[in-house]
Amino acid sequence: MTSLIHGLSAAAPPTLDTGNTAWMLISASLVLFMTIPGLALFYGGLGRSRGVLNMMMMSFGAFGVIGIIYVLWGYSMSFGTHDHLGIFAGPFQFWGLSGILPGEPGSTVLQSGGIPVLVFAGFQFTFAAITVALISGAIADRAKFSTWLVFSGLWVTLAYFPLAHMVWGGGLLSGSADGIAAKLFGTVDGMAKVAPIDFAGGTVVHINAGIAGLVLALLLGKRAGFGTSPMRPHNVPLVMLGSGILWFGWYGFNSGSALGANESAALVWVNTTVATCAAMMGWLILEKLRDGHATSVGAASGIVAGLVAITPACGNVTPLGAIGVGLVAGVASAYAIGLKFKFGFDDSLDVVGVHLVSGLWGTVSLGIFARGTGLAYGEWRQLVVQFVIAFAALLYTAIVTTLIGLALKATMGWRISEEDEAEGIDQAEHAETAYDFGSIFSASRIGHRPERPARQTNKEEVDA
Repeated sequence: MTSLIHGLSAAAPPTLDTGNTAWMLISASLVLFMTIPGLALFYGGLGRSRGVLNMMMMSFGAFGVIGIIYVLWGYSMSFGTHDHLGIFAGPFQFWGLSGILPGEPGSTVLQSGGIPVLVFAGFQFTFAAITVALISGAIADRAKFSTWLVFSGLWVTLAYFPLAHMVWGGGLLSGSADGIAAKLFGTVDGMAKVAPIDFAGGTVVHINAGIAGLVLALLLGKRAGFGTSPMRPHNVPLVMLGSGILWFGWYGFNSGSALGANESAALVWVNTTVATCAAMMGWLILEKLRDGHATSVGAASGIVAGLVAITPACGNVTPLGAIGVGLVAGVASAYAIGLKFKFGFDDSLDVVGVHLVSGLWGTVSLGIFARGTGLAYGEWRQLVVQFVIAFAALLYTAIVTTLIGLALKATMGWRISEEDEAEGIDQAEHAETAYDFGSIFSASRIGHRPERPARQTNKEEVDA
């Protein structure tokens, strides 16, 4: 995405390209569709029936909070030019998106490729929103909805916006002359000789959300009954539907990051497809060999693992490389989701096993498969750079999330009461339930012949 960011400072803005603009508007809408309803359905189906509404509401709520914040200061903090220590940009430069609105005197309306800055801002908002929504899967069934909403606003401001600036906005983890990569291997023409690669969000989205999910899972503790009671997905068709919508919407996520309807977007589309296919098959093969069955939930989870892993790499590997990225991601995440039982942390819907593990692998895999700069092409420095940015992103977000989580635990509190958890978080937090079985059964009797009363059982039959 860096080419478009640099377009902000272009001396003469290019002419509006209606084709590219239309593609970016569609891509932004696809990413929105990924979250609502895609992720909401996927997470809702994976959870238990008494918490499905809360799980879906966490995605809806995050979207509502971040939609407002992104317009006020999020875009400015991420992509403004008033840099602060390479960590974040000034929050007031584009406050309320002023300075990038059409018709404003002196505003930069167009970016390179003929894309309005306002369109790019809308596209980037959807990235911020889905990143926060992803975290919610780690804390299903036990978090106060009010605390979650406050966390969403604080975390996106203190963790997501800075990391987006560091990676995509010319900060410490970018290819700028002041970045870490330039310090490691020098510069050429004012940029790092070996620039970090994060085409569509391996570090900014998936490592970011994955480590935040792990921190919150540890802070909140386990659900009642974790490890002793079955906590299977309550609605597998919802899981399958959600994963299909995620796959469809992910083309906006990845191909949209090419910032135009061009050859790069075409390569990204193909790579996203084959990597996802490979990850799904890798997951299913491991399940079959390990457990004796290839499951529907495994197929859906493998799809997401492949999408996560190819996200940072989709524009910089060949289709053969994409198959390798996806295959490893499917196997690694299928194995990793069981680690929560081994280590005793309750990552409810496997945010850590899928997003953190596959996000880390996808980012590091560029050091192997990146065209022209990976190990497969005889180079080693790209691998070093990818390791460094992955570790830096992980460390930064872990620290920030811990501080936010502890502050909210001490003030608002995170956990619902034991009684509310036993009753079900949907009823406790939203005064609703997803399935009113009593009403269904009552309605089914309307218009039917009354049932005969049950025969009384006498004492002799009971004794017998």
